[in-house]
Amino acid sequence: MRNPDFINFEPKSEFTRREFVMTTLATGFAAAVQPVAAQTVISTDTQGLAAGEVKVTVKDGEMAAYRAMPAGGKNLPTVLVVQEIFGVHEHIKDVARRLAKAGYLAIAPDLYARQGDVTKAKGMDEIRPIVAKVPDAQVMSDLDATADWAAKNGGDANKLAITGFCWGGRIVWLYAAHNPKLKAGVAWYGRVEGPPADLQPKNPIDVVKQVNAPILGLYGGADAGIPNDTVDRMRAALQAAGKKSEIITYPDTPHGFHADYRPSYREAQAKEGWAKLLAWFKSNGVA
Repeated sequence: MRNPDFINFEPKSEFTRREFVMTTLATGFAAAVQPVAAQTVISTDTQGLAAGEVKVTVKDGEMAAYRAMPAGGKNLPTVLVVQEIFGVHEHIKDVARRLAKAGYLAIAPDLYARQGDVTKAKGMDEIRPIVAKVPDAQVMSDLDATADWAAKNGGDANKLAITGFCWGGRIVWLYAAHNPKLKAGVAWYGRVEGPPADLQPKNPIDVVKQVNAPILGLYGGADAGIPNDTVDRMRAALQAAGKKSEIITYPDTPHGFHADYRPSYREAQAKEGWAKLLAWFKSNGVA
């Protein structure tokens, strides 16, 4: 099975648009992952939280984002939540609420806003061309803007973390090399090697020496799209560079093991990974 976050297209960028406005985030789960395995879905309520859609001002317009935080909270540790390839749908929103219940301001920006709404796409053949148009430079800029928004709306700019899944796992590594203010990150099964493209010119393994914050990588040993040897090389490169990062590989575990709404979900590994995420943030000053 091909890893859904593996992209190898080289289209022209749309980042040069003068202005855009993304109206609203999708409701429910992405169309491409229906039917949802309802018996395993984790649903986090909003009791005690301020949660919902917000608008983040970026260089060329406004971008929708889902924000969850303890109601009335101030100077909260902040987590940027980076979407799967399926976009900011119900699972990613729930992740934000889980983090909010743990005391964080969590915010998930719609990083495909200019290129299209993948949550309505019915399959990977529709999704991949949209995602391939998303430049890494645009993503880094949008995450910076999201962090700035959070710092002005209840977050603590000195306690900034990031986590991401699938496509977003790769972005976690890249953002750690981009933002020197980042304190910690957790990358869930994000690609670390692959063919470069015009809009995605570097892989995480190419920027190891520039990684500014401790990153925890959580990977599946049976991930058909992310070979174990690539993860092993990333682990070795981090160690050689003297980075205080760690990669855990769960044996016999597929890609998407945290996605409780899909057949790939593995409850034990997902729960252990979540506990490690919270402990990682706390041990690195983001709590």
